[in-house]
Amino acid sequence: MNPPVIQVSSLSKRFDQQAVLAGLDWTIERGQVVGLLGRNGAGKSTLLECLLGLREGDAGGVTLFGAAVGDLPAGVRARIGYVPQKSDLFEWLTPYQLLAYFKAMYTHWNDAKVAGLLARWGFDALKCNTPIVRLSGGEQQRLSIIRALAHDPELLVLDEPASSLDPVGRRDFLRELIDDVIERGTTVIFSTHILSDLERVALDVAFLKDGKIALQGSLDDLLEQSRRVVGPGALLDKFAIDGELRRHRSHDGVIEIVTRASTPALRALAEREPAVRIEALSLEDLFVEVTR
Repeated sequence: MNPPVIQVSSLSKRFDQQAVLAGLDWTIERGQVVGLLGRNGAGKSTLLECLLGLREGDAGGVTLFGAAVGDLPAGVRARIGYVPQKSDLFEWLTPYQLLAYFKAMYTHWNDAKVAGLLARWGFDALKCNTPIVRLSGGEQQRLSIIRALAHDPELLVLDEPASSLDPVGRRDFLRELIDDVIERGTTVIFSTHILSDLERVALDVAFLKDGKIALQGSLDDLLEQSRRVVGPGALLDKFAIDGELRRHRSHDGVIEIVTRASTPALRALAEREPAVRIEALSLEDLFVEVTR
């Protein structure tokens, strides 16, 4: 049996006295497309950097394709594509020079894909021979994406990849991601604050909170099953709810419960007690509730 693409075990990372990752465990299987969600400062970029060996954890371990991330063979590294949140391009080079440099590092490089993306994303001959420092932020982000896709990676890690793109650029990027990358069975981790983009792309979502993966599951299943239950404390105090994520009592004694499981018992309670109401949750609602 093939090992998971990513296996994280008890990963911890601190900055000064602040624990960013706290004994985090996470498994990503082949072909999964996972949206990583968390509040600003939750540690998403730190987690992705630790996954790729770009930042060393304080404790715990990470393997990629079964190999320890701290000592990855060149053949494993060649199977990975990465788009960082902040561009790390060599700004003194032109796009043509940058892509030629990276092409020399990979045994597999898809020239046809690169040419097609350059043409579709507005890189004509003039722009391809312009120093990267003179390109706009969106153009640099597109170039970073092209570089990450050029060798047809088996694992693609995207950290806020559309943050510098305008709506047209985001649409083109998501189309490429869906039509080519995901359809090929590529394993993808996609960190973003643009939830509408995530809903178009991700099959699974993972919520990072307090240094751990607080919740992960199929996006469709979570949205279908997650509910907000509101009612008098006298009724809900004695009612155990499966999959409970959060329980809050207001000053007037009303209780609000968020659960990831809409069970028959819960539905029966709402039918029996008019004072109890059950509400569906959007992805934005679920994000707020899980990361609160």
